Amino acid sequence: MNLAQLRNYFTTKAGSFEDFPFDETTMVIKIQNKMFALIALEKDPLEISLKCDPYLAESFRTQYKAVSAGYHLNKRHWNSIVLDGSIPNKVVLEMIDHSYQLVFDKLTKKNKAEIEKLIEE
Repeated sequence: MNLAQLRNYFTTKAGSFEDFPFDETTMVIKIQNKMFALIALEKDPLEISLKCDPYLAESFRTQYKAVSAGYHLNKRHWNSIVLDGSIPNKVVLEMIDHSYQLVFDKLTKKNKAEIEKLIEE
């Protein structure tokens, strides 16, 4: 999976947008100003960090060598994934979906309603 594919997939997530709050090499994908993905643009292969349920996070780390505890993030709730082709794209997309949903579920009712309105349009 490459950067263009990731960007295209992130555009399908209602309310998501790119930001660079830390530096010019760390792309952050947010929903309502809450991070759900970070992409280390300077890494080759690309590395993406995603929010994850702690139990599922451990399972992914055990199952895939390319998955480790989130780099510079809460290691219980974030995984860093090296996109070296060892994890099927379908699984990476499912991880992204999971991260997005975790953050969406924690939004206020008002913010959720704003995003759900975008989905209906």
